[in-house]
Amino acid sequence: MSGACHFLVNVPSGRVKEQGKEQKEELVKIVIAEKLSAAAVEQLREPGWTVLTPDQLDGRLAEHLGTADALIVRSAVQADAKLLENAKKLRVIGRAGVGVDNIDLEAATHKGIAVMNTPGANAVAVAEQTLGMMLAMARHIARADALMHAGKWEKKALQGTELRGKTLGIVGLGRIGMEVARRARAFAMELVAHDPFVSVAVAKEQGIRLLALDDLYGAADYITLHVALTPQTTGMINQDSIRKMKKGVRLVNCARGELVNESDLAQALQEGQVSAAAIDVFAEEPPKNSPLLALQNVVLTPHTGGSTHEAQEAVGVQIAQQVKEYLKHGVIQNAVNVPSVSAEEYAEMQPYIVLAERLGAFLAQVSDGTMEEISLRYSGHIAEWKTELIRNAALKGVLNQALEEKANLVNAASIADSRGLRVHESHKAKASTGGAGSVISILFKTAREEHVVKGAVLRRSAPRLLQIDEIDIEAPLERNLIYVLNRDVPGVIGKLGTILGDHEINIADFSLGRRAGEATPETPRQAIAVVHVDGRVPETVLREICKIPAVTVAKAVELF
Repeated sequence: MSGACHFLVNVPSGRVKEQGKEQKEELVKIVIAEKLSAAAVEQLREPGWTVLTPDQLDGRLAEHLGTADALIVRSAVQADAKLLENAKKLRVIGRAGVGVDNIDLEAATHKGIAVMNTPGANAVAVAEQTLGMMLAMARHIARADALMHAGKWEKKALQGTELRGKTLGIVGLGRIGMEVARRARAFAMELVAHDPFVSVAVAKEQGIRLLALDDLYGAADYITLHVALTPQTTGMINQDSIRKMKKGVRLVNCARGELVNESDLAQALQEGQVSAAAIDVFAEEPPKNSPLLALQNVVLTPHTGGSTHEAQEAVGVQIAQQVKEYLKHGVIQNAVNVPSVSAEEYAEMQPYIVLAERLGAFLAQVSDGTMEEISLRYSGHIAEWKTELIRNAALKGVLNQALEEKANLVNAASIADSRGLRVHESHKAKASTGGAGSVISILFKTAREEHVVKGAVLRRSAPRLLQIDEIDIEAPLERNLIYVLNRDVPGVIGKLGTILGDHEINIADFSLGRRAGEATPETPRQAIAVVHVDGRVPETVLREICKIPAVTVAKAVELF
C-alpha cells in the first residue's frame, strides 16, 4: 500500500471472549420445558444458577425464554422460529432424546444457539423393544392376548415361527443397530446390515455381514430400521423397495415414522408380500388416518421404544450434563448444528480456537474494504483435527468487527454464508513456520486488498502472531495493539516511541519485522511494527503516527 498514511480506530462490536472463562462469572438461567427426573434437574443446580421446572413456568414459556441461557425439551414443546424470537440470550437447546424435529435448527443456528440431543442414551431400550416386536410378530403375541381376553382359546390358529436361523437385516448400524445385533445373536439369527459409514472390519467383529441395500432386502426374513430421517431415507420403505424384499418378510420400525410410506406398506400387508409389520413410530402422531390401524397383521405401539424408566432417567441426566458442560466450559457434545467434541478434545483445541478468533479479529481490523474471502490453512498436528470449530472461531473474529448481529462458534459459518463471504480450508500435516508445532495461516481478502497472517500457540496457551504478509514478526495477540506499516528507514522506531510517550501510552511489547531481500536508499524494504500497549489508542495518536514520513499505515487493534 502506498500514498498517504491510513489510520483507523476500531470500536469492537463486542468482546472476544475465551470460551469457558467469562461464562463462569455470569448468572445463568435454565428453563426445563418438559418433565425431567429429579436426578437430571439436580445436575443443573449450581451456585448462581436459576433452574425453572415445567410446573414453575405457568404457561409462560415464551416470556421466560427472554432471559434464559438454556432450554431443555423432550418432544412435545415446539422450539420453532416464533418461540425462539423471544430468546434474546439463549445459548443452547438440549433435547432429551434423539429426534430434533420439534426444533427449528435453521432458526437456532442463525441465532447462535447450539442444539444438542442424546443419541445412544435410550439405545438399549429401543433395541429391546425391537426384539420384543419381532417376537410379537413371530409368536402372534398381541393377537393371542386379545383372543384370551375375549374368552377364546384358539391355540392351533396361533402357531408361530422361531427367530432361530432367520436372517435379520439391520438398516443402520449406529448405537441402536449395534445393540439390536448383539441381542439378535443370542437368538441364533443370521445378521446382515447396510450402513455405508461402518467398515467391514467393525461389522465383522460383531458377526455382521455388510450388504448393499437391495441385497439386504432380498436376503432378510426380518428387516429393522435404525437410520436418521434425511431426504435420502424419507419414504425408503415404499412400493419399489418392498418389491425387492422376500415374500413374507416381516418389518420393524422403531426409528422414524417418515421412513415408511404407510399406504404402500398397508397394500403389501394385504397382498401378503409383507406377512407382518411392527410399527412404533408414525408420520403423524398420534396416527388418525393411517391405513395400518385397520390391519390385523400389524403390531402397533404408541412411540414407546425409548420409554423405559431407565432410558428416561438416562436421557434426562445425559442432556443435563451436556448443557451444564456447555454453559460452564464451552464443551459442545452431541450437537446437531455444530461440530461436537469431547471434553478432552476441547481442552486441547481451546487455545487454537482463541488463536483463530484473534487472528480473524486482527485481520478484520487492519484491512480496508468489503469482505470477500477468507482461507484457512492448518499445519502441524492440528491439521489432523476436526477443525470446524477453529474455522468458526476465525469467522467469529472477523464478523464481530463489522456486524450488529453477534457471531459465535455456532452461527459464524451460517452468517458468513448469508453475507456472501467465501470460506476455504486446507490441511498440511507438516509445520512450516518457525519451528512451531502447529500453525494457523489465514488469508483475508477484501474488495480493496488482501492480507495473510500466521499464528501459533506458545507455551500451550499463549496465542502469538508469527507472520504478516510474508514478513516474520512475533507479537502477542491480546488486548490493545498498534499495527504500523512503514518503509525500513532510520528513525521510525524512535519517533513512534516518542509519540506514545508524549501521550502517556505505555509500551508493553514492541515487535518488528521487515521484508526479506536487498534494499537500497532509493527503494527501502517494507517493514512492520506491532506495538502492544496498555490501554486504548486515541485517534489523535494515530494521526500523529501517520505524520512520520516513512509510515504508510497506522491502525489500532483491540483484542480481548
